[in-house]
Amino acid sequence: MNEIRNTPSVLSQLADAPWRTSTRSQTSNCVEVAPLRTDATAVRDSKDRGGPVLLFDRAGWLGFLSGAKSGQFDLS
Repeated sequence: MNEIRNTPSVLSQLADAPWRTSTRSQTSNCVEVAPLRTDATAVRDSKDRGGPVLLFDRAGWLGFLSGAKSGQFDLS
């Protein structure tokens, strides 16, 4: 994850972000994802919508998606 500063522009985008939750998510173990206009992707815990947000630049987010699809993060 590359550093993305919490500038007023980023903070205003978070307030208006189109947050999405996977249709496969369970009711208690979910994250929400939102694309931002600054070409970043925001991720937060759906149980704590006012809590911390992780910001990924495009390369970091695409790397995460590639790793998840290839099973890099599987627990078993």
